[in-house]
Amino acid sequence: MERQPQHPVQGLAAYASDPARSRGRRYPEAEAPTRTAFQRDRDRVIHSTAFRRLVYKTQVFLNHEGDLFRTRLTHSLEVAQLGRSIARSLQLNEDLVEAIALAHDLGHTPFGHAGQDALNACMQSLAPSDLAANGGGFEHNLQSLRVVDELEERYPSFDGLNLCFETREGILKHCSRAHAQRLERLEPNGVAARFLNGGSPSLEAQLCNLADEIAYNAHDIDDGVRSGLLTLEQLDEVPLFAHYRQQALRVHPLLAGRRLLFESIRLMLSDQVYDVIDNTRARIAEQGPVDADAARRMPPLVAFSAAMRDRSQVLKTFLLRNLYRHPQVMETTGRARQVVSDLFDRYLNAPQELPEAHGSSQHHPRAVADYIAGMTDRFAIREHERLFGTVVFP
Repeated sequence: MERQPQHPVQGLAAYASDPARSRGRRYPEAEAPTRTAFQRDRDRVIHSTAFRRLVYKTQVFLNHEGDLFRTRLTHSLEVAQLGRSIARSLQLNEDLVEAIALAHDLGHTPFGHAGQDALNACMQSLAPSDLAANGGGFEHNLQSLRVVDELEERYPSFDGLNLCFETREGILKHCSRAHAQRLERLEPNGVAARFLNGGSPSLEAQLCNLADEIAYNAHDIDDGVRSGLLTLEQLDEVPLFAHYRQQALRVHPLLAGRRLLFESIRLMLSDQVYDVIDNTRARIAEQGPVDADAARRMPPLVAFSAAMRDRSQVLKTFLLRNLYRHPQVMETTGRARQVVSDLFDRYLNAPQELPEAHGSSQHHPRAVADYIAGMTDRFAIREHERLFGTVVFP
């Protein structure tokens, strides 16, 4: 018996993204009988090769530095959890939020932002004609879109995962004008159009952007203290964190160590979530979007209050100065950049070292970038040792 699609979505607000009104997929497909379009996107992301690789990709601390530090995978799960919690209160589409959150880092290189910066520098060093022919430099948001649109090889009829417009729109968080123009030529009025014409992405995409920030600020505090590079005393310089540490001690005067850290982070996370919910509700009530497309024509509606935004910015600046630019982190990321640069140069000049599927590409530098971007930390380190015979990370 042929199954009929069954995908009612209860409790969505008028301004939420409705899968029944999706702008669709790049390649038409029959609806799934038991899942909405956005649930299907989420499932495709979870079963993708790129998603599994995130377990061995760096957030801040490299994969070999400890088993308890966040990776790109655990970070993505935390973003999805925060996003769904907020979406439920705002009556947004939780499934779309989850799909975007789980996919937003699929294009990240090994070694976190150090790897991205090194790979971009390698691409930018190409001759102008080669750079143009290969689509410009390297940026992980664009690479995440490239992964789901082209690089995954799971289906017989198309490349990529063939996700819905709304999921792809959320994945493309940032985009330069030059890249947007290139994407717009390939897909008129597509996911890059808003970077040329103004406007905002869906409310679900806006929410994922903010959940990403909330998640990494909180877990980088945790990982920074666990690593010994940050102390609770240092964090007293940050009004946002100090407020919740004091609040925790008022309720639990004898609390100390990791329990104090966890309770302070928990209180901070909760207040940030409530702040986003309250402030976004107020903005929506003021602007009155009648549907998801109306919300796209408005300034961003999902946001912190001004006071929370200011306090969050102070925390971000503190983490930049005291964790991301800590001498120990900088020394490690310097080695990571060298690994990526060495691999790029070797593959560019010796394409026989690449797997056949990558080495045969007519756009060789982009194929090299795709291959390196898909590596995990430990595979990149192992491959560097194989090709160069040196141990970069003893």
